[in-house]
Amino acid sequence: MSSILVLSGSPSATSRTAALSDHLADRLRAHGHAVGAVRVRDLPAEPLAHADAAHPAIARVVDAIAAADGLVVASPVYKAAYSGLLKLLLDLLPQFALAGKVVLPVVTGGTTAHVLAIDYALRPVLSSLGASHIVPGWFVLDQHIELTPDGVRLESATELYRLVDGFSTAVGRTLVRAS
Repeated sequence: MSSILVLSGSPSATSRTAALSDHLADRLRAHGHAVGAVRVRDLPAEPLAHADAAHPAIARVVDAIAAADGLVVASPVYKAAYSGLLKLLLDLLPQFALAGKVVLPVVTGGTTAHVLAIDYALRPVLSSLGASHIVPGWFVLDQHIELTPDGVRLESATELYRLVDGFSTAVGRTLVRAS
């Protein structure tokens, strides 16, 4: 069984990005993966801001990333880039922390003007961290994510699910090749 870690980089307590991340984690679990989740906002702020990778909470996340076969990296778009909170965590990772991993970038935003944030802001960082395979990412408009008592309802989710399912398959193939 492959392991996937879902990182949510939203600083908001009532976050559409975090809810979407949870929704995607559930879909990946249904594919038979062991899926863990980290909401970066729940990590202690001081060690993140001071780049204290030795702090136990931060070290656990770094170890979880190292142990994962695949990674979903989700963030809202602010100022045409992924969140500063996510950047704080990514800056703490070793240079090739994503080597051998399949990565799915997912961003949310209020307008399609930010759709290129994946390719111009997030993908280069994931690549510089050594990701073996970054699958095509996906941009989701905030207005297409409805928070419901049962979780999330997505408008026009077909293409997103196709990408998530492709990511799931790629993670499974990577695990087979590594065996």
